[in-house]
Amino acid sequence: MIQRFEVPGLAHYSYVVASQGRAVVIDPKRDVDTYLEYAERHGLQITHVVETHIHADYASGATALSQAAGAELWLSGHDEGEEFAYQFPHHPFRNGEELMVGDLRLVAIHTPGHTPEHLSFLLYDRTRCGQPLALFTGDFIFVGSLGRPDLLGEAVKRRLAEALYESVHNRVKMLPDGLELYPGHGAGSLCGAGIAERPHSTLGYERFCNIFMAGLSKEEFVETILRTVPPFPGYYRRMKQINSEGPKLLETIPGGRGLSVQEFREWMERIHPVIVDLRRPEAFGGAHIPGALNIGWGPNLSLWAGWVAPSDRPILLVGDENTDIEQARRSLIRVGLDDVRGYLKGGMRSWIEAGFEQAHLAQQSVQELAAKLAQKPFILDVRSPAEWKAGHIPGAVHIPAGELRGRASEVPTDVPVHVVCGSGYRSSIASSLLAGLGLKNLINIVGGMAAWTAQQLPVERS
Repeated sequence: MIQRFEVPGLAHYSYVVASQGRAVVIDPKRDVDTYLEYAERHGLQITHVVETHIHADYASGATALSQAAGAELWLSGHDEGEEFAYQFPHHPFRNGEELMVGDLRLVAIHTPGHTPEHLSFLLYDRTRCGQPLALFTGDFIFVGSLGRPDLLGEAVKRRLAEALYESVHNRVKMLPDGLELYPGHGAGSLCGAGIAERPHSTLGYERFCNIFMAGLSKEEFVETILRTVPPFPGYYRRMKQINSEGPKLLETIPGGRGLSVQEFREWMERIHPVIVDLRRPEAFGGAHIPGALNIGWGPNLSLWAGWVAPSDRPILLVGDENTDIEQARRSLIRVGLDDVRGYLKGGMRSWIEAGFEQAHLAQQSVQELAAKLAQKPFILDVRSPAEWKAGHIPGAVHIPAGELRGRASEVPTDVPVHVVCGSGYRSSIASSLLAGLGLKNLINIVGGMAAWTAQQLPVERS
């Protein structure tokens, strides 16, 4: 039995593999109660927890799940001497070693490239024929892509790209085409370029259709994969450090305390928190607590909170009646933002009714912005490089939202700044970030480039 669990936004896949009442969990997320509840419902004992590698995009739940379930923790034994290595007790899982789960046999294959210690897991069913049943590839092979090899920086990215080539062409060379692949991420993850929508594939299909596995020479492979890597989130190195040291064990999901408006205001003055406003951009623009960072609740909260929220300050949350505070709290701990102290009871409405100071973010339609083009307004496009190249508003300046904190000096302070993204979500994040840095006269463009193109307004391409 193979059960996949998905974390939207991070596009993270984890797996429970079970046989005869025993189970192994592969690459668990931080909030491990999901696996414990699943095991209880299905009468399973979690005997092992394994990881394909030291993750960069999310905080691992491996240590927490191992402790909670009383399971053995088996992690890569190929991390010796590397920049990031496991620093807590575990069984070193090495190439060719196997573990048994009921009638299933899981065999480790060392597949370096995305990281030096990366493992893939080959699954056999000993009640069937001798052929392998599946390959859990982690961040090695994705559907339509491979794992990015640049996580450890410029100095070693070419060496890791070459190792990735060898893993593709030698480490799994003898495995059959019909082998099912279960990757660690799906479409939307920044751990690989152009990951396809399908959650799983076969090795033969990827050999035929995956550009990185279909006949490139080693040099062509290295140049292509390094040229096509997605933007690099700044929080990835922080996640690598947290996961190598072992994330803090949490008794509960932090931040469950509801604070009255008076308590909330007192805590603001006492602990100087990051205030994360979880509402939609339009609601945030109408009124928000001065200095709040707008990261709308939903699938992308983990990614953008990890990318733009300071990790060295406590967090207080603000929402409204449509906000799922518990899921928001889970999203934050998945990227190592554990110091969530609580949330504002009654949401922003209670703050407004108390008569406390409010800030506002101007909102404009794409039609209003288009009417200004002749006056050459300053337009800040905060989308990804690929989105920018596909088409942007004439005269716009490009700074991706994830880079904005470090490049805020490039944004003028003496003219209105019109901030645009794909839909208005990232531009509201960017606008709130800039406002928190002291910039004024910011204007969020509602609907973003989706609305701009729908209205058939002019577009430049580069």
